[in-house]
Order: sequence, then structure tokens, then C-alpha cells
Amino acid sequence: MKSESESSSESTLLALQRATHATLQLIAAELVDLDLTASEINALANLADGRGRTVSQLGAAVGTRPTTLTGVLDRLERRGHITRGTRTGDRRSVLVELTDSGRATAAVITRTLAAIENRAMDGLPAEAVAGFHAVLDALVKVGS
Repeated sequence: MKSESESSSESTLLALQRATHATLQLIAAELVDLDLTASEINALANLADGRGRTVSQLGAAVGTRPTTLTGVLDRLERRGHITRGTRTGDRRSVLVELTDSGRATAAVITRTLAAIENRAMDGLPAEAVAGFHAVLDALVKVGS
């Protein structure tokens, strides 16, 4: 479906990519005191709901291959933010879970992300936000 702004030469995906990079820089600046990389922040944010995930599930959630995720998990484990163990009934799967320290750090990340989102969305009509979510959902479907 073409939008009214079709005359604009800017790609929606390029605009999304620019917004993503700007957002990542903002997140890194606001969470600088945590001394975490963007990948570590992303992993903790995806574990913030308290549900353990296999390495494969977490890799899919953060958008990286499990082999790439290993280094991130090694650093988070050394810092005491996560544990890795076997999954009940499936000793081949590695389950990643937050420790108390990880839950506290993930809570700071979650609050910071919510504050950034609230600042960005403040004053936007609900229909615009709903439309943005519809576009994101459509992009996820195309990529799946």
C-alpha cells in the first residue's frame, strides 16, 4: 500500500534504520553508568520479563545468531547478571536466566527505555502510534 507521502524520496526502511541508530546512541548515553555494550543492553532488556530463554530463543529475540550471542552472554555471566544452565527435560538446551543483579540492571534498562519512548511519543495522536506499530508488525511479518 502506498502512502500519501509517496512523493517523498526517503525510504521508510532507511528512515527506520536512521531512527534505530539515533535511538541506540541515546540509550547508550543514558545508560552509560551501567558500563554495558548495546548488545548486552539488548540481551538484558529481552530477559527483563523474567522468563528464561534458550540461547536460540534469545538470539532470535535480539536479532543475532547464537554463536555471536555467546560472547555477550560470557560477559554478562562474568558480571553476575545471568546464569546459564540446562533446561528441565532437555539437557542439550542451554537456558539463560537473570540473576538478582541482572533483574535489577534489566529494571533500570526497562525504565530508561520507557522514559525515552514516552518522550518520543509525547504529543503524538494515538492513531499515529497505532499506525507505527502496524508498520513494525508488517515489517516483522515480511522478515519472518
